[in-house]
Amino acid sequence: MRKLFIVTVFTVILSATFLYGDRNFGVSADKDNNDMDEFITGVEAEIEHEPEQPPLHLIKLPYGFHIELYAEGVASARAMALSPNNTVFVGSFGAGNIYALRDHDRDMFAEDVVEIEDGLNMPVGLAFWGKDLYVSGGREIWKYEDIERTLKPDTKVLITGIFPDDHGGYHGWKFIDFGPDGKLYVPQGAPCNICEEDNPLYSSITRMNPDGSDLEVYAAGIRNSVGFAWHPVTKELWFTDNGRDELGDDIPPDELNYAPKPGMHFGFPYCHGEGILEEELEHDRACGEFTPPAQQLGPHVASLGMTFYDGQMFPEEYRNNIFIAEHGSWNRSKFIGYRITRVRIEGNKAVSYEVFAEGWLQGQERWGRPVDVLVMPDGSLLVSDDYGDRIFRITYNAPQESEGG
Repeated sequence: MRKLFIVTVFTVILSATFLYGDRNFGVSADKDNNDMDEFITGVEAEIEHEPEQPPLHLIKLPYGFHIELYAEGVASARAMALSPNNTVFVGSFGAGNIYALRDHDRDMFAEDVVEIEDGLNMPVGLAFWGKDLYVSGGREIWKYEDIERTLKPDTKVLITGIFPDDHGGYHGWKFIDFGPDGKLYVPQGAPCNICEEDNPLYSSITRMNPDGSDLEVYAAGIRNSVGFAWHPVTKELWFTDNGRDELGDDIPPDELNYAPKPGMHFGFPYCHGEGILEEELEHDRACGEFTPPAQQLGPHVASLGMTFYDGQMFPEEYRNNIFIAEHGSWNRSKFIGYRITRVRIEGNKAVSYEVFAEGWLQGQERWGRPVDVLVMPDGSLLVSDDYGDRIFRITYNAPQESEGG
């Protein structure tokens, strides 16, 4: 039976007591890194808890949009990738697993969650090159050849192990994807909250051939990018970046950046957002030397996965807009994020930034944390949640006009 949890049904049957139970939503105050929330989440994912029906009636969406459950039991679900046969593959953080989600009866609920491999080191990022699945793993990138043939890691090949150590948990996890140029793009976050590093691979987005050869730095000055995509028309790169911590609740912002060519520098560690000069380090750099963000995002929202909407289901006004999964802050006096935001693009300019889906955060209590977004062949939008171990599906149905209206 299809397990749909429709918003209107939950409005009737769920109570506030059921929603919150006795789960502790607090976050340790001794973490000193905006994206350490990723590390915290990995620990949380290891704690077994009884599955609960998600209170989807709490999710606010624009008129005509709906949200339902696509898959559950996907421990610490992170980045998603679509295979040539339209199977959704999902990486994870603390769980160390890779999953394939099978919707055998094509009812838009994946009743079969296949665990392909476990015990891996932060297999967060996934990408397909033909039939081969590429998986990030801390310092390494692995390839699973023709993965859908058996859904078993029989032919696992190490592509590269060149990436540096993350210095004890700072930004070592990697979102990966193949670009229009056929290169595999791999970020390497800074090994710190704020620091200068001699190794040019730190604080960058790199690219390489599918066999791991010809590695180069494509863009620099990036504290920690955990999401990027190419514009469907221009084929130019856009990416999210997580700002530094310990400057207060409201600065610096997270960033959406635009990198149409290699060799650009986006300011880290010397400049943040639109002109916030770093004062903790001794340097003589100026913000005018660097490329500013295309769009400033919320402060400490932990902007992770992003995608351009190129489907046919949503209204035309959403075409080629950017959706961003904001995982949510941990180090503000009041939480922020825990939502999906929308950035409208005109030409190569970001012209607006607004909330698209919210409600995973209720007051200062959270029941979900969006990580990644994926456009499906039918035009619906999947959202992974590593806090609730779920995948959600957002759809649109044009409102029917009443007779005589």
